[in-house]
Amino acid sequence: MQKSIIRIGPAGWSYKDWEGTVYPQKPGKSFDPLEYLSRYFNTIEINSSFYRPPAPTTTKSWANRVAANKEFAFTAKLNRLFTHERGKATKKDEKEFRTGMDVLAKAGKLGSLLLQFPWSFKNTPDDRVYLAKLLEQVSDYPLVLEVRHRSWNSPEVYEWLTERGVGICNIDQPVFAKSIRPAALTTSPIGYVRLHGRNYQNWFREKAPRDERYNYLYTLDELDPWLVRIKEVAKETRETYVITNNHFRGQAVVNAIEIKAALEEEPVPAPEPLFKVYPRLSESAITQENESGSLFE
Repeated sequence: MQKSIIRIGPAGWSYKDWEGTVYPQKPGKSFDPLEYLSRYFNTIEINSSFYRPPAPTTTKSWANRVAANKEFAFTAKLNRLFTHERGKATKKDEKEFRTGMDVLAKAGKLGSLLLQFPWSFKNTPDDRVYLAKLLEQVSDYPLVLEVRHRSWNSPEVYEWLTERGVGICNIDQPVFAKSIRPAALTTSPIGYVRLHGRNYQNWFREKAPRDERYNYLYTLDELDPWLVRIKEVAKETRETYVITNNHFRGQAVVNAIEIKAALEEEPVPAPEPLFKVYPRLSESAITQENESGSLFE
């Protein structure tokens, strides 16, 4: 098998608390955070699509803004109407979602569509029927399934996904009694790893703000087992996506840089503001100003 492309990057790029942390404190009106991040990463997970379908003009703009990085490919989350509010999505909702995603796909910048289901989605007859219909409905996209309840962890499920060419998402999350455990599974040519952090205190707390839920910085020791798993996944796939979702205060960017440096076995460029907030990054990264040549060489 041809060597897998490993794409590493954070989930999202539009966060107010990244100003002065990931981005310059006062970047100016001409500053483009998406273009900026595409200098350092070859993927970013689009999470805004989970909340509202992006317009075609928006996805066209996204594709254009990352065009300088020829290896860049987005992943995108399927809208929550299909995964978290099951049964509510209409044909109009599907068409609206597809209109934006198709622009990205035709531009060659959609690496995967992630179907992320909540912990409440379990391996029951009704939920299996729903999942089968949904996979068929969006089968023209490169698909990856993320489930969080342990009932889905069975050879029969993985065989079923393999038959349909649907990838499985390997996740790191706070582990409770019936949670999916960390793994290095592959069920399609697309490998996927998603690190959510381990904020046990706020993971299931209903009133926990989104930022608090994903407020977690992995230590290098905690990342080590994931480096092994990422390599295992990459051996079995054509391309592997590694997404850090612990976005609070730019921690996702720190951990993504550290994973990238560890896999490449050398320091890699990182946004300069990060070094002041996270001094440990100097062990894994260098500033762009100190890097000779192009970031895409």
